Amino acid sequence: MNSYVEIALALVFGFAIGGVVGTVGGGGAILALPVLVYVLDQGVSPASTASLIVVALGASVGAGSQARDGQLCWGIALSFSVPAAVGAYLGTLANGSVSGRTLILAFVPVMLAVAALTYLRGDGGEEADSSDCPEVSFLRGGSAGVVVGAMTGFFGVGGGFLIVPALNVLLGLGMRRAIATSLAIITLTGLAALASHLIEGAEPNWTLTLVLGAAAAGGALAGTSLGRRLPSRTLSHAFGVVVALVAWLLLIDVLALGGPPAG
Repeated sequence: MNSYVEIALALVFGFAIGGVVGTVGGGGAILALPVLVYVLDQGVSPASTASLIVVALGASVGAGSQARDGQLCWGIALSFSVPAAVGAYLGTLANGSVSGRTLILAFVPVMLAVAALTYLRGDGGEEADSSDCPEVSFLRGGSAGVVVGAMTGFFGVGGGFLIVPALNVLLGLGMRRAIATSLAIITLTGLAALASHLIEGAEPNWTLTLVLGAAAAGGALAGTSLGRRLPSRTLSHAFGVVVALVAWLLLIDVLALGGPPAG
């Protein structure tokens, strides 16, 4: 593929990925990994590392925007992120022992389950987010963090598609606070997982990764602005449908079209 075409595609898709991250507090890596593998022709292993960089950049910009609005629960973000970093390291070790085909096949049912959860979450109605951040025990927050962190390292994802439901349903944060806090957690856990990937010798395509990441940062700013205006029901339903479609396309490719590129 022509390098100029690759950069143009990276700009367009990066902005879209950042928009998803900023709007709903996560899920960008569900789109980043397939984009890197199937659109930009990157191998699954370097793509999983690149997706961490892209989503962490987008999430950090979105978190900064949400923090200025006072929606971010810093205490919960930190207590969740520390155990998640441990889980991310363990997940990364497992990532290195699994083939690209197996990784995609394992990723598909996770995506479908998350799509259903995200869609159904939208039927809960609009929630008031004016209340203070709830008090959450380290045991509850840490347990959720370890699980999400392990998936972050294993699949090369930012984890927000699991973090937002965990914060909202399990830890009692309102939806707006859950989205804002998720962005901070994604940044912290993504950086931890990225460090593990780099220590293990991962070598992403830095040019494409940085272009995709810069575009994602711009998209995240637009997404946080859009997320303040759209009903959470609409966002949850639309995101759930998109994730389900991507999951089915990945499954069809692996089972019928030869699977992801090697490397």
